[in-house]
Amino acid sequence: MNRWTAIVDYGVGNLKSVTNAMDYLGLRTVITGDPRELERADAILLPGVGAFPDAAEKLRAAGLDRVLRAQAGRKPMLGICLGMQLLFDESEEIRPSRGLGLVHGRVKRIETEYKLPHIGWNSLTFQNDSPLFRGLEDGAWVYFVHTYCGVAADERDVTARTEYGPSVVAAVGHDGVYGCQFHPEKSGPVGLQILRNFGELSR
Repeated sequence: MNRWTAIVDYGVGNLKSVTNAMDYLGLRTVITGDPRELERADAILLPGVGAFPDAAEKLRAAGLDRVLRAQAGRKPMLGICLGMQLLFDESEEIRPSRGLGLVHGRVKRIETEYKLPHIGWNSLTFQNDSPLFRGLEDGAWVYFVHTYCGVAADERDVTARTEYGPSVVAAVGHDGVYGCQFHPEKSGPVGLQILRNFGELSR
């Protein structure tokens, strides 16, 4: 039986580009906001574009926050961009808001002299080995669009960083829950390798 990934639909984010990238790799996906589907899925992908408070409220209103917490650790889970930020305990964007608490730490505005939002290609420095980055070399380039970033309470949860003035957390991983602040679905062959690696985790 084909294993499949649930792409969480909670009214936030561009689901099509992620779906297209997964389809290209031959990875079966279902876009869904149904908690029962998330429970049945072999893996979960949480995308997101926009503001943290609105996204967090949409997850809570649909009861998806409880499901995501319950499924964390039972199956691979990947948050992308805002989806990664939602994995953290809380965010200071616009107003203090609670996240999913799957990766401990806080989402803060990037303290940089460079223009925000940070839009464009930046290279990654890997640390604390992650299965997402198998087959990739330090310095791989990926595509970012963000103003805020996660600040992990435990540096062991940080798997990649990038430079945008200061060093910025680019990826995290904790007990089978992974996050990419960048957009792998928009990052060419490097991004496709990351999504392929994620797909392999549920096989």
